[in-house]
Amino acid sequence: MPTRHDIRNVAIVAHVDHGKTTIVDAMLKQAGAFAAHQHLDDRMMDSNDLEREKGITILAKNTAVKYHPKDGGAPITINIIDTPGHADFGGEVERGLSMVDAVVLLVDASEGPLPQTRFVLRKALQANMPVILCINKTDRPDSRIDEVVNDTYDLFLDLDATEDQIEFPIVYACGRDGIASLTKPEDGTVPADSDSLEPFFSTILEHVPAPVFDEEAPLQAHVTNLDADNFLGRIALLRVEQGELRKGQTVAWIKRDGSISNVRITELMMTEALTRKPAEVAGPGDICAVAGIPDIMIGETLADPENPIALPLISVDEPAISMTIGTNTSPMVGRGGTGKGADAKSAVKDRKVTARQVKDRLDRELIGNVSLRVLDTERPDAWEVQGRGELALAILVEQMRREGFELTIGKPQVVTQEIDGKVHEPVERMTVDVPEEHMGAVTQLMGVRKGRMDNMSNHGSGWVRMEFVVPSRGLIGFRTEFLTNTRGTGIAHSIHEGHEPWFGQLVTRNNGSLVADRSGAVTPFAMINLQERGVLFTEPGTEVYEGMIVGENSRADDMDVNITKEKKLTNMRAASADNTENVVPPRKLSLEQSLEFCRDDECVEVTPEAVRIRKVVLDQKERSRTASRAKSGK
Repeated sequence: MPTRHDIRNVAIVAHVDHGKTTIVDAMLKQAGAFAAHQHLDDRMMDSNDLEREKGITILAKNTAVKYHPKDGGAPITINIIDTPGHADFGGEVERGLSMVDAVVLLVDASEGPLPQTRFVLRKALQANMPVILCINKTDRPDSRIDEVVNDTYDLFLDLDATEDQIEFPIVYACGRDGIASLTKPEDGTVPADSDSLEPFFSTILEHVPAPVFDEEAPLQAHVTNLDADNFLGRIALLRVEQGELRKGQTVAWIKRDGSISNVRITELMMTEALTRKPAEVAGPGDICAVAGIPDIMIGETLADPENPIALPLISVDEPAISMTIGTNTSPMVGRGGTGKGADAKSAVKDRKVTARQVKDRLDRELIGNVSLRVLDTERPDAWEVQGRGELALAILVEQMRREGFELTIGKPQVVTQEIDGKVHEPVERMTVDVPEEHMGAVTQLMGVRKGRMDNMSNHGSGWVRMEFVVPSRGLIGFRTEFLTNTRGTGIAHSIHEGHEPWFGQLVTRNNGSLVADRSGAVTPFAMINLQERGVLFTEPGTEVYEGMIVGENSRADDMDVNITKEKKLTNMRAASADNTENVVPPRKLSLEQSLEFCRDDECVEVTPEAVRIRKVVLDQKERSRTASRAKSGK
């Protein structure tokens, strides 16, 4: 069959923070994608504000470099897909792999294969793709290259890789310095026999298959991603499988439901470095962008009008975590707040507080996010949103609050399935790296969450690696306690491991809440009196309302407190007048920490300026009546 030798399509996959985006930066620079005078940021592919703040890739993005072989041959276009490393964004990984013919598996020279490495590699092996192993960060002082390579071989065997897939080439690299080599360097050193990524480029050209096509086949192009432009409207990113796509051409648009309609391609663009440039034609294997189809969706096909043949839809794993997202129902709706975040002076008219606005925004998110689901609930102003994990849902909420939405978020729950008449819940495989002295604390923490240890290894460096299989429910609220118990030194990552029978009741939070019993502003006098009762979350001057949670109680039950109490002024000199009292700084909770802290009868109020935790039922008397009825069994 004919082959296009002028193009290669490859995805870079890895665990979080193993250096994917950094090595793509170096490839772009060394391939001459930028002029000498251009100012370049680090992690150029992380274009989203949230990606830069959190230091992770959230959206799969593509770039293209023109590589000029050293033997003087014709330049070759290498399309590179930078995929997220976090399993919560697995839909992005699956979408990215549908565009390429091979993957580069990046592994940290010290940390070795971790859970997300297993996740992204499993997806690549299921798609029968060849793999190039790149051992990155060889200059780390604690690097252990031989052991990491052996661990990777074990992982391939564990995932039932074929003989061809196990015979992978290995490249050793320091992505930060832009150096790669085919010769193994000493541990803790940069490859000495190279000064560029040339060996990496040549390995990609040699081992990534060039696109193969049938000259007689009709047009087939797969929609793998969506974008938007102020002038062109919705833009669909496509991989052309067969035939040619031209600007101005009329094509058959095969929708998800099987219906077909003819549409015209008004604009055709190809990616060069980080920009899209107009093009006239895209052939088999090309990754291009087209405009002119306003309602096109991911997974659909553009085909020949005379002979329309649909490509298979992109399939993604089932959601594991859900939470309720609804309009803000607190007494402070539309009034702003004193927290950090968007501009605190933004006018009330700019806020999005109605059910229609929230529903429209969730529907828009469904267009580009293939792993998300939105279901109706009994209430007309709230919806159940299902996704891969807590982080993916928290990222969606964070994006909405930055756009001016005010929301009420329910406690995250797991999505159960009924198998053979029994309720099954999702479980995670969690890998934990901790110093030896914290082993006991972590084992105890996992025991409470009904996690079972599958594996434990000690590399002799003072650190222990433990693998647990634990219900997803048990990991809601786990991270904060884990970091506290390991004094911030522990590293924990997990991936979805399937479903197992319901594990029974889990009690993961032993302490109750301190709940404000009236509206008003927080006073230092009240805080001084309350700080021995537990940990406070609010600063002096913060406005609170009845039912808002202002701290964590030191005991197991909830306590209603008056945090707005003022010191009475009298003409009597108090015996303690000369004593100075200090207000302990409050614990500031992020959005993710607030969601972790919630109990079943609590929810999180999210506004552009503030994140507040509150009771679902704000009225103190109503809560007491409900609790009494529950105790008496009525």
